Amino acid sequence: MSKSKSNSPFVFSTNPDFKFEDSTEGSVTLLPAEQKLRLQLETKHRGGKTASVVKGFIGRDQDLDEVAKKLKSFCGTGGAAKEGEIIIQGDHREKILQWFLKNGYSNTKKSGG
Repeated sequence: MSKSKSNSPFVFSTNPDFKFEDSTEGSVTLLPAEQKLRLQLETKHRGGKTASVVKGFIGRDQDLDEVAKKLKSFCGTGGAAKEGEIIIQGDHREKILQWFLKNGYSNTKKSGG
């Protein structure tokens, strides 16, 4: 017998009028010009390999994945999108910054080490 997974913390309610609320309504992706993104170069927890990390994306996971896919294709390298961050393998901060500025993300800057 398989168990169905649900993101809801509720298991059972005794309230006969109880209805689940749709939690996707509160998660809205900001427009590109409103995003405040920061580019950082990290080597920690990556076996000594460098990675360009984009932090500060506010929006749905689907939109984050879409931006990450476009960035990976533009840089010609691998990467991932998880926990609100886009991780691109290697030091591609300059390329990533140019891509964001070209696509309307005007509040994007390089920061950190």
